[in-house]
Order: sequence, then C-alpha cells, then structure tokens
Amino acid sequence: MLHHSHLARCIMKRPLIGVTLDSEPAGGWSKYPWYALRTNYAGAIAAVGGLPMALPHHPDLAAEYLDRLDALVVTGGAFDVDPSLYGDGETHGTVTLKVGRTQAELALVQGALARDLPVLGICGGQQLLAVALGGTLIQHIPDSVSDALAHEQPNPRHEAGHAVAVTPGTLLHRIVGSSAMHVNSAHHQAVRSAGAHAVVNAMAPDGVIEGIEDGRYTFCLGVQWHPEFFIDQGDRKIFEALVAACV
Repeated sequence: MLHHSHLARCIMKRPLIGVTLDSEPAGGWSKYPWYALRTNYAGAIAAVGGLPMALPHHPDLAAEYLDRLDALVVTGGAFDVDPSLYGDGETHGTVTLKVGRTQAELALVQGALARDLPVLGICGGQQLLAVALGGTLIQHIPDSVSDALAHEQPNPRHEAGHAVAVTPGTLLHRIVGSSAMHVNSAHHQAVRSAGAHAVVNAMAPDGVIEGIEDGRYTFCLGVQWHPEFFIDQGDRKIFEALVAACV
C-alpha cells in the first residue's frame, strides 16, 4: 500500500515535457558543435507546472524519449523545413536547412502523434507539425503574399507585432477564450495548407495562417508566434492547457 504522502507526491508530480533544442556548428559559444535553447521556453513550462527537459537530436532515440515524456514542445529557430518533405521541387533562395535537427524533430513529432502525446509546435515547430500532418508551406512570405505584414517584426520579440483572429469552435479558441490575440512575429515562412485533417485556428489580417490543430488527437496544436514570451493573456493559457492535457 502506498503511504499517503508518497501517493500525494505521485498525484502532484509535474508532467515531463520534452523541448527540442536548436543546434549550431562550431564557432561562437564553443569551438565544437553545440545545442542552444532560449531560456523562456523552459521558463514558461516550469511556470505552469510542467517539468521541461531538453531533447538533443537523435532520431534513433525518439521512441525511447517519448516512452518517458508526457508531452512534446517543438521550438522555433532561424532555419526552415526542407521543401522536399512537403513536395516542393524547388527551394527558395532564402531557405536555410538544419537537416539533423529536422530529422530528429520529425521523428519525435511522428512518434508523439502515434502515441497521442500532447504536442505543441511553436513558430518553425508549427510549420514542421503542419508538414507531419500532410500540409505544405509558403517558402517566403514576401514573394507569395501581396501586401503582407512585417512577419519579421522590426520591434523587439518580447512585444506584440500584430493581431491574429482566433477561429471560433477550435481548441485554440477554447483555450484562450478570445476571438483575437496580439502576438509577436519572427518568421519568413508560413503554413500554406494545414493537411487533410487539420484545421486553421488563427489568421493574421493579411491572410497568413497563424495556427493549426488536428482534432484527431487529444492535444495537437501549432502556433506561428512565440507564446513563451507571455505577451498576450492567452499565451500562458496555451502552456497551461498543454500541461493539463498530460493528466
């Protein structure tokens, strides 16, 4: 029989939430290749009751990581998903790849979805999630969207760059409890199509897709902005909902 205090600790245990790392070649911080993660990704998860754990890039270990995790967060970064992964034969000149990172993240996302683990994709992580769900991407917004907003906002990333309209009836709308959010913006690509079963849950005023989700899963959510900055009241609620989905 479990002792009462031990049982209480088990019930109150923080869910273990994997957070994908970025990778950089030798130079800068280290003379050897290194991983990096902005601290507020982990801070946002810890602030709402999760236990963040950084995930290095080992596609062959994805299943073992996922066996231990309660949820997955796929982070953003200054790179792009390989267009060949969503059927584009040509690559725009602005596209930058991190092949090893994408392979690892794709293995983690596909494995998490197969297990119905809660998944949150952020910025580039949302774009990868869209591709994993069968969607496609716009390779460079300025060349594809007329009268586009400055999606690589000129003001600091801890400030809002523009508003988004949240689609009624979606998981995102239920989470944030609002039809509009004010978000930051740091991307030159965007989701073109969300995939056969996914739906768009947020849209910028210029028509750029800002969020997706797939109702086949318990919690499968992607947002184009960076909610870990807690700019809008809904941002914290997104992380709270992720942690709640782990129960």
